[in-house]
Amino acid sequence: MDVTSSLRSLLPYGRRSIGINQLIDKLETYLPHEDVERVQAAYDFAYQAHEGQRRRSGEPYITHPVAVADLLADLRLDAQTLIAAILHDVMEDTPTLKEEITTRFGTEVAELVDGVSKLDQIQFKSRREAQAESFRKMLLAMVRDIRVIMVKLADRTHNMRTLGSMPPAKRRTIARETLDIYAPIANRLGMHAIKVELEDLGFRSLYPRRYKVIETAVRKAKGNQKQFVGRIKVALEAALTRAQIPARVEGREKDVYSIYQKMRRKKVSLAEIVDVYGFRIIVDRADTCYRTLGIVHGVYKPMPGRFKDYIAIPRANGYQSLHTTLFGPNSLPIEVQIRTVEMHHVAESGIAAHWQYKEGDSSGRTYSDRAREWLQQLVEIQQGGNSEEFLESVKVDLFPDKVYVFTPKGDIRRLPRGSTCVDFAYDVHTDVGNRCVAAKVDRRLVPLRTPLRNGQTVEIITAKGATPNPSWVNFVVTAKARAAIRQYLKNLKRSEAVDLGKRLLNQALEEFSLSLRKLPDETVDTVVRDLGLKTRDELFEKIGLGERVAPFVARRMLPADADAAVEGAAGPLAIAGTEGLVVTYARCCFPIPNDPILANLSTGRGVVIHREACGNLASFRKQPEKWIPVTWQTSGDRVFHVEIKIEVTNRMGVLARVASAIAGTQTNIDRVSVVERDSDSSTLIFELLVSDRRHLARVIRAVRGMGEVLKVTRTLA
Repeated sequence: MDVTSSLRSLLPYGRRSIGINQLIDKLETYLPHEDVERVQAAYDFAYQAHEGQRRRSGEPYITHPVAVADLLADLRLDAQTLIAAILHDVMEDTPTLKEEITTRFGTEVAELVDGVSKLDQIQFKSRREAQAESFRKMLLAMVRDIRVIMVKLADRTHNMRTLGSMPPAKRRTIARETLDIYAPIANRLGMHAIKVELEDLGFRSLYPRRYKVIETAVRKAKGNQKQFVGRIKVALEAALTRAQIPARVEGREKDVYSIYQKMRRKKVSLAEIVDVYGFRIIVDRADTCYRTLGIVHGVYKPMPGRFKDYIAIPRANGYQSLHTTLFGPNSLPIEVQIRTVEMHHVAESGIAAHWQYKEGDSSGRTYSDRAREWLQQLVEIQQGGNSEEFLESVKVDLFPDKVYVFTPKGDIRRLPRGSTCVDFAYDVHTDVGNRCVAAKVDRRLVPLRTPLRNGQTVEIITAKGATPNPSWVNFVVTAKARAAIRQYLKNLKRSEAVDLGKRLLNQALEEFSLSLRKLPDETVDTVVRDLGLKTRDELFEKIGLGERVAPFVARRMLPADADAAVEGAAGPLAIAGTEGLVVTYARCCFPIPNDPILANLSTGRGVVIHREACGNLASFRKQPEKWIPVTWQTSGDRVFHVEIKIEVTNRMGVLARVASAIAGTQTNIDRVSVVERDSDSSTLIFELLVSDRRHLARVIRAVRGMGEVLKVTRTLA
């Protein structure tokens, strides 16, 4: 204790600095004495580790971890979390090792500190990659122990409070990261107070002028509204007293960033947002909330369609409350929230509220489980893709706009707004998503890409052996669905690339009257090793993706006298149109079966098919080694995209008649656009799905026979 006291005396207590004395006083109100002693010991250790280090503001560095711990003490978190908060920078900014923390403070604390620490020891290609990998590590550490993110959020909050000492460019970067990542995480975990402060500080640093304008307007409106606020509060309290309902009525402060977001989202003026009165009514039990709602609606008339019941159907972050909007005095809008004391704790503290309840309290456990359910999904998302993909995917799930739908058994599923039937299928289970073939919404069959609405019942129909459709990735919304589809496509693309690469290498070897089967295994394996690869499949994959040129690889496999064996050029590569992801068709010229074609090897994309007459081929002529002779192979049922331009006279209904003529040839129209040339004529551009040139010729003949049609041409770059 003497050492601690002497160390305390060394700390400068500026206006923003939190001292160890204040922290200890706060901890003694709810922690056992032995836990307080452990926190003091952690402070002693951290003080010595950070000795001589100063923050950019000039304060001793130790003031920062103590302030972080103080923020967590306000949430009444446990001793392990507070110790981790005080030590959270010692591994990153001092020579202290994880093993030393484990020895002194236990494995639990060491894991918490490690989860919060950044990855400075690893060399990354870019700052964005470093940020993404650090974020990925932190989120995965959250899965093991959710207190990691609580420490990180408190750390970020104090850093934002002291951001003024940073250079302007650094301030803006940190502020953007806070608004994009940390504030949404705080919201997702229901930690409202921290979320609001992070948004306020981030917005102030990123857009100082906008912040000042809105803040001034809010302050002015608050002064003007004092009289009305008092009248409304008295009227509500009087009505509740008459009904013998014990309740606390309080005005609800508007935060600047939420006003800004609402202005952007609803496209309304600042005055329209500011002139809304906000109140919160806190009662004892959930059933009292509904009684209170009736009383409130008896005092002021409710606005139609502005009632939301988040008690029966909580938000994804566990938030519960009744929301209603009323016509107040002079028809001014009044927003009222009604909740219990417990709901209020959860609304303010979120997941941290779990530590404030006793172990026997089922509500705390339920809420904690809900948060962990979301975190567990992160494990599945991160299994495929790199850190940057993971960061982008998770961002999708961090924003609060949700839609609530039901399973056939009546279970509620919470999804981001705009989610489709496929998103729902993956939310139920990854296997359900991978095998889904159809969906029913409210017992009616609908397309899988159908966006879902609140209150709908969704049933997914699966089939054994079904696989994800690559086009799903273009319309799914949830991170879980996108990650699962991408993982499947990566595996699929790899197998297709291996197959194509083998075919391309065999084609190149045919020029020398050879094939992979005729070559000794040792020869092939030697070339694989010489190219720095591990397996034959890896070599084939790189050839198929255009990262290695097949003729060059083939020449390395030849015996010394192979040139004499040349009998002629190899035959062209046969294209069936069913090769999948590693054979693509150029959208500059839209090749279709029976067109004369050439293929270009594109790095990462594989083989790209062009028409021989395509104007873009000229730019590739300087790389003859990447050109592959190709021909069409008779194939089955595949359809191909093709674009035609139709010049027509400007007459009423001409677009409909042309579309009808195309449909009459049993042809699907994928896309249509209109370009007006002058007052007399227009150009209609149709993207069609055809099987081959004969099919396209039927379409063109049908259209050319129309009186309004002046000219029909096929798109060619």
